[in-house]
Amino acid sequence: MLRPILTLFGTIFSLATLIVVMVALSIGAVFHIYGKDLPSHESLATYTPPTISRIYSGEGKIIDEFARERRLFTPAEEIPELVKQAFISAEDKNFYNHAGYDARGIAAAIVEAVKTRGETVRGASTITQQVMKNFLLSGDRRIERKIKEIILATRIEETLSKEDILELYLNEIFLGQNSYGVTAAAQTYFNKTLSELAPHEAAFLASMPQAPGRTHPVHNKDRLRDRRNYVLTEMYENGYITEAVKEEEIAQDLRSVQNGDFPEWRETLPPRDYFTDEIRRQLSEDFGEGEFFTGGLTVRATIDPEMQEAGAKALQRQLENYDRNRKTWRGTGVTLDEAVLDDEAKWREALASADVARDIKLDGQWYPAVVLERGDQEMTIGVEGVEEIQSVPRKDIGWLPGDFKETFKRGDVVHVRRMTADDDGSFIRWTLRQVPEVQGGFVAMDVHNGRVLAMQGGFSYQDSVFNRATQADRQPGSSFKPFVYAAALDSGYSPATIVIDAPIEIDTAGGIWRPRNSSNQFYGPTPLRTGIEMSRNLMTIRLAQEVGMDTVASYAERFGVYDRMSTFLANSLGSEETTLYRMVSAYSMFANGGERVEPTLVDRVQNRYGETVYKHDPRDCIECDDPSVPQNRGPRIVSNRDQVIDSVTAYQLTSMMQGVVQRGTASGAINLPVPVAGKTGTTNDARDVWFVGFTSNIAAGCYIGFDQPRGLGRGAYGSSMCGPVFQEFMSQAIKKYGGGRFKVPEGGHFIKIDRYTGERLPEGASGAHVVAEYFRDGEEPLFGYVYDGGFAMGNDLEMFEQNRSGEGVREVTTSDGDTGTVSDKASFGSLSSGGLY
Repeated sequence: MLRPILTLFGTIFSLATLIVVMVALSIGAVFHIYGKDLPSHESLATYTPPTISRIYSGEGKIIDEFARERRLFTPAEEIPELVKQAFISAEDKNFYNHAGYDARGIAAAIVEAVKTRGETVRGASTITQQVMKNFLLSGDRRIERKIKEIILATRIEETLSKEDILELYLNEIFLGQNSYGVTAAAQTYFNKTLSELAPHEAAFLASMPQAPGRTHPVHNKDRLRDRRNYVLTEMYENGYITEAVKEEEIAQDLRSVQNGDFPEWRETLPPRDYFTDEIRRQLSEDFGEGEFFTGGLTVRATIDPEMQEAGAKALQRQLENYDRNRKTWRGTGVTLDEAVLDDEAKWREALASADVARDIKLDGQWYPAVVLERGDQEMTIGVEGVEEIQSVPRKDIGWLPGDFKETFKRGDVVHVRRMTADDDGSFIRWTLRQVPEVQGGFVAMDVHNGRVLAMQGGFSYQDSVFNRATQADRQPGSSFKPFVYAAALDSGYSPATIVIDAPIEIDTAGGIWRPRNSSNQFYGPTPLRTGIEMSRNLMTIRLAQEVGMDTVASYAERFGVYDRMSTFLANSLGSEETTLYRMVSAYSMFANGGERVEPTLVDRVQNRYGETVYKHDPRDCIECDDPSVPQNRGPRIVSNRDQVIDSVTAYQLTSMMQGVVQRGTASGAINLPVPVAGKTGTTNDARDVWFVGFTSNIAAGCYIGFDQPRGLGRGAYGSSMCGPVFQEFMSQAIKKYGGGRFKVPEGGHFIKIDRYTGERLPEGASGAHVVAEYFRDGEEPLFGYVYDGGFAMGNDLEMFEQNRSGEGVREVTTSDGDTGTVSDKASFGSLSSGGLY
């Protein structure tokens, strides 16, 4: 009787053993099959997660940041224990005890799925498994992926410590609102650092990994609160917090940036502008877009926030003045639906989402507003961020031809700002504003190192991100002329050289070209200085012909105005397009004595490890570490830069351009307490107007024009439109950076000449016609020699001699060695064309 029973039990045991062996072999086979060709887990040991690249001002303040995934990497040792405990309690309470996977958790998940007939399926993944899924596998919910997770999790547990695995997890995990990792999430939801988080806030963050899209602090507030309280309870049960702390923290309201309980992190940063966006554009080219957006670069910008604000407001003010003088209302082009206007909550919501600029602070913040009602004497508006309904009086649109009903429609979105009293800043009324159609650019940089202190690429970055300072190719007009004169001065000409100012005809493929001076007058033999001071076109063309356009082009390329300049004679008048950024950089080289400077918006770039990967200024500061340097002077810096032009030539040009400001085309617009040099530029029909100038420290330039070039109208000149921009900015810049006399280089001497005739004058001469010109040592200046550029000149041309009266005939010597006469009273009767065209 016993034998059959033993036989039965033996059979059962054998079958059970066989089943166990078969299951074990099957499991082993499955793990062997899925364990092949898996991604290498060893790469995680050297993994560097994508992190934010940040831009800092010179004072060390963050002014912008760029990232595809907003992540701030934090080493495990710097993450507070409270934060680690919250996530471990929420996601993997046995984290420190298992070998990569939690068998009990998996079993519990299977039982729960069976009980609910598949309605509740929870992942049961450990933190280690989640790291494998996030880094090396896909996120699909299949048994194959789960098996691979377990295999990789066991392998990584043998390679990395628990703290290393936790570091990867807490820096990589997505926590909603484009926040990756706990540090970025703490900033996004609470505007706090990790060390500032309370237990309920740490539990808040630990509630997000399960379903970030379904635990929004505003739209899913109750769900998120329940999950947060669950995490706090788990923290208590795991012994991380006391029961008293748990109860106190559960009682806390669910507070967040999104609910308006804390200021948003971005509010501490200035609005993105042309400067930081240009850094993004340039560094993306230099380092690659991927490295810039994910490499965690630390960028120290050259920007001076005070100067940036001054430059932006100076340009904006001039653009708005021009726009209002045109007496045309265009508005924003945005109109709210009529259906929302009678419900304040609805129109405020619609206004908040209106795509209009909110970064304008000219004479105060500009606010978006919606037109609610139009009357004869006032218009009722709703202003974004202002609780009560406001109004604009009829006198505010006195600059427009129509009234409120003719000009505006109900629902129109407009800009308004507060008008305040000049003496005490008290509120007067609301005033309507609009973004001008005309645009422009402004750049200011240090002439010694090319550091860009200010850059404004248009009226408003949020209205138009196109940077007209660096991306807009425009005709520089007469502001290009100094490069023609530089080529001439380096070729043996002097400021006293006489060039004929008389009509020219040039036969071109498009017909006869008859260039003229802006005044439509001709001035006869004139010194170079007067030619540049008064911006004489005909003199410049003759000079370019004498020197050769090949030489002029090589100088323009040497200064960086162009990469490759065409040698058409018309380009000597600035007809070939370039950017304001290039022009201001080139003028800086006149100001610093002819040394090459490379313009830059960045002083230094460091990688995520703090290593410097780019530094702009290559000069050697040989006394920076010398404690014996007197406090009343800076350390000595040795320059090893190339000399673009001779220092004497640079000073001669600077002196001549000082005359532009003192008595030439810019004399009515620029009036500063330090020496200033510069040049105006106005193209045909005033499609582009320019002024570029400099002190001994700073070069700055402005251009104004329509994006689709067309004439700016009568009275539009470089001096009248860009001159005030330069004047307003430099008035502020001089207060901070000072200015002094331009440095006179060695190797020359001064001689007094008559600035109208070029004649040499005795040392004791004085008067408005006397100017001291700087000549090179060892070169005896040639007085009375006249250049005509090879263009034939008629003998009865009507000339205009400045500050001279009476009639007479002057005999002159041309560049060909011939003699000719110029009559004070003549007609155009015998004009002929010459030259190579």
